Amino acid sequence: MKELIAIAGWILGVQGALGVAGRVFDDEAWGVLQNWWHVPTPLYVVLFLAGTGVAFYGEAARKRE
Repeated sequence: MKELIAIAGWILGVQGALGVAGRVFDDEAWGVLQNWWHVPTPLYVVLFLAGTGVAFYGEAARKRE
């Protein structure tokens, strides 16, 4: 289960990073989320931070076992 949490965290983190990078270097966000929803740039930053936090938590919990 901890592996799935880590994978989900990495996916959220990557989508957040792609959204921010797309808005900084291009006029539209990159990644999959922009195909379904119009996400503002601050929310992409929150997705990146939350996703990497969850991913690091999942990785640390897996190493503790």
